[in-house]
Amino acid sequence: MARILFVFARAGTPLAYSLPRIALNGEVHVLGITPLPTADAAVWRASCASVIDSSALDLHGEAAIEHIVEHASRLAVDAIFTSSEFAVLAVGEAARRLGLRGVGPKAIRSRDKALMRDTWAAAGVPIPKYRRVGTIDDLRAAFDELSPPLLLKAAWSAGSIGQFVLNKATEIDEAWRKAEEAMLEARTAGFGEMYEIDTDSDFIVEEIINGSTEGWYEDGQRYGPYVSVEGIVAGGVYHPISLTGRMPTIPPFIEPANLAPCVLPEPLQRKIEAVATAAVDALELDTCGTHTEIMLGADHELFVIESAARFGGCMLAKEVETVFGVDMIQMLARELLGEPVRYPERMLTEGSRAAATLALIATDSTGRPWQRSVIWDDANLDWSALVSPGTSVDVVEQMTMPRGGRIPDYDPDNGGALNWAGIFYVEADDAETLLKDCYSVLDDLQYELPEAEKQ
Repeated sequence: MARILFVFARAGTPLAYSLPRIALNGEVHVLGITPLPTADAAVWRASCASVIDSSALDLHGEAAIEHIVEHASRLAVDAIFTSSEFAVLAVGEAARRLGLRGVGPKAIRSRDKALMRDTWAAAGVPIPKYRRVGTIDDLRAAFDELSPPLLLKAAWSAGSIGQFVLNKATEIDEAWRKAEEAMLEARTAGFGEMYEIDTDSDFIVEEIINGSTEGWYEDGQRYGPYVSVEGIVAGGVYHPISLTGRMPTIPPFIEPANLAPCVLPEPLQRKIEAVATAAVDALELDTCGTHTEIMLGADHELFVIESAARFGGCMLAKEVETVFGVDMIQMLARELLGEPVRYPERMLTEGSRAAATLALIATDSTGRPWQRSVIWDDANLDWSALVSPGTSVDVVEQMTMPRGGRIPDYDPDNGGALNWAGIFYVEADDAETLLKDCYSVLDDLQYELPEAEKQ
């Protein structure tokens, strides 16, 4: 039987979903670089032949790579798998040293957002104007060269952590301070890059594209002006699997939900597919999952924002399986093992049912902070008061705060996904019902939860 080492770090697909699917292809051994989740432990541990918790070692850089190589060699594994953005490079380098399939030697292009944009600019992929900034003086110079409003973002982050909008030069000092604080908080929370240690001061600043849903959606106000393309690169060949739509972001740029299937007409989906293919091909990856974010512009313009060498986080892989019947986790496991995999001939544009990953966050759908201070306790929560008949809402335990605690207030300066108090997986009969029900949960969940005692 084949042996697979799964390297766990923060973020990525929950273990309770991913490990049972990986285990269909071989004996799974888990190596925890950050603390392993206790939620749903009975589910994911049942799929494991062994579990190694190395989180106390606080591994980064060469030490992390050597540690992965050590355990992979000891176990004589046939493949190494990870779903975390922060472990992709370390796992890829470990696989290279062991002669195993992996993301490939140019994977850094998928992590360093400045290098990513350099690569795309050289390949003619449509992107916003940008500058790499490593100091506050760099940021001041870039502000004079670009046209505000600008978006300052950490070059090695994920989940919108460390992003701030700059409209005026007088905002530079505060934005830089807050961005550095956000990255420190993110690393403390386990959202730190494993491959490189000194990346927290690496940022880019780019012009904000005026995204538009006009000409894309029939009812564009209810959708966000960007999409993502989920796919797999296998031996250097890119296979786009499906598109995922979005609800509008909560200011400044926090994603409340992603939605499958995407309801754009097929010709427009094919246009996006072509741009995503150009973007992923330019990165020259070898074997990995991919998650490519693209902004929709006026007159059917497209701008590529980011492309990661791993699957989209939270429950995106499950959405693809629910809606399109494609198990991307198992497909990638088989690919890493060198086994035959059958991919769709073209990106899939129509599916059965509809599914979403929805954030538990203390704002309504417009970004207005909740009017009540509430406790996260779903024991007596009547979901039927919030969603349509036939719609189900499941709590993603690994990514949700413990029950009984007060849901933290929304803080737009707190760093993107750090505002998430939890994740729901929503499944509905069709895309229209799904969208309506996601709005309902965002807008009205606060009234269905027990109120916290006033202090």
